[in-house]
Amino acid sequence: MLAKQNRIRKKKDFDFVFKKGASLKGSFFLTKIAKNKLGISRFGFIVSGKVSKKAVERNKIKRRASESVRRNFERIRNGLDVVFIALPKARTADYKDIEGDILNLLKKQNV
Repeated sequence: MLAKQNRIRKKKDFDFVFKKGASLKGSFFLTKIAKNKLGISRFGFIVSGKVSKKAVERNKIKRRASESVRRNFERIRNGLDVVFIALPKARTADYKDIEGDILNLLKKQNV
């Protein structure tokens, strides 16, 4: 699990990233990235009911995405707010696919 200081939790923080952030679409996730003034990177994960009606499946996708970010946290530069929005294909993806897609998206945006 990501440290509490590295998570985006508040609606105003999500709104800021959606308003100011740059977007990029991958196979399983849509990413929004915006610079923050905190000096640390923070991450948020959104899995809507359109991806899966079952909360168990939505939470599994969030846990897998969060864990892949946590394991590769040292490679990510500081001062960014990143929001990952799951696409419907993420429901059928395993952990390695999710991790590969997240790393690919971050690399494309020079994070």
